[in-house]
Amino acid sequence: MKKLLLIPALLGTMAIAQDYKYELSPMIGYNFAEGNLGIDNDGYLTGGLEFQINSNDSKISPEFSLYYAPNVDYATSGSTDIIRGAFNGVYTYDKVDTFIPFAKAGLGLESFTTNKAGNEDHIFLDAGAGAKVNFTDNLALKLEAIYMVKPSFTHAGNADSNLMALVGLTYSFGEQAPKEMVEETHEEVVIVAVPLDVDSDGDGIVDADDKCPNTPADTTVDVTGCPVAQDDDHDGVLNAQDKCPNTPANTEVDAQGCKVNLDTDNDGVLNDKDLCPNTMIGTKVNDDGCPAKLNLKITFGNNSAKITEASNKMLDQYATFLTTNTNYSAKIVGYTDSRGSAKYNQKLSQKRAEAVVKALEERGVNPAQLQAVGMGEVNPIASNATEEGRAKNRRIEAELTRK
Repeated sequence: MKKLLLIPALLGTMAIAQDYKYELSPMIGYNFAEGNLGIDNDGYLTGGLEFQINSNDSKISPEFSLYYAPNVDYATSGSTDIIRGAFNGVYTYDKVDTFIPFAKAGLGLESFTTNKAGNEDHIFLDAGAGAKVNFTDNLALKLEAIYMVKPSFTHAGNADSNLMALVGLTYSFGEQAPKEMVEETHEEVVIVAVPLDVDSDGDGIVDADDKCPNTPADTTVDVTGCPVAQDDDHDGVLNAQDKCPNTPANTEVDAQGCKVNLDTDNDGVLNDKDLCPNTMIGTKVNDDGCPAKLNLKITFGNNSAKITEASNKMLDQYATFLTTNTNYSAKIVGYTDSRGSAKYNQKLSQKRAEAVVKALEERGVNPAQLQAVGMGEVNPIASNATEEGRAKNRRIEAELTRK
């Protein structure tokens, strides 16, 4: 007996919603029959009509099918008409590129209407797979293969098998609403008019509480509706005594409300000219109030030129200063403690200075503003005999030069 293979139907795992409730598919194709049926050349043309009902409430759609093959020749002599009716459950999968795959299974009834030639009318089981390719929203090309197996009592107890390969057109109709519908609700809003107390002079205090009912427009008043003394520029000096009424916010003023010259960080440079207003007391500064030499407090790994994350804040601040004040250049000088050879310390300090320069460049500083110099273990600022002193000597200094 010939063995027919079932075309695999595992084309996906998730079903998709059907836009139309009904599908009608006229089909035509070829039936491959097993040899024990006695069909000439083991095959014949067949046509059919398939009707499918879709629902958003189920992943499986029922399908009713009718297939008809007239004048099927036997290998010996004679012919017969073959009619099949089937009921299947169709499972539609997610769209794959331009294809919508599907799989189906069910049962049906096969009948040899004229010359049976030893073949029986009987129920069969079927399974199939295929795909649809849409031309429009409701018209598609349909391709499918269906495998059918029927128990037989006349062919030595062997089951009869057939495989149909079909092609046709699917027409979809009966557009259905989405599964989830949102019910519109209407809430009645009642607006209640509440009488308001009168404020004749428009100062925000109702007449019943207004001690000064005729205050001029745009006058600032207190809770009693009476004018209050004003300080429009918020410098602490009332308008009546303010000789400089438009002083910028947060400006130190004298008793007349006028700006005074201050040197908040006591570096000898007045605030309005001080580019570095928070310099530590006792630090030597240039004319702009910025340190001529600054310990950047950059930290590295042991015997390494890799900058630790703890130094990022200091690097960000110094880069901001240099990108804002491009008339300055900075010489980045690296130092080490006295441990190790002088030659090794010289190389290590140079690498560390270069690492800081690179980090500043990555933060937007112009390379033309920067220079890296390694000084090794010279110029210690503390004793190398203690761990605390050595930690202070392992440093990066920045020397500012104004162009």
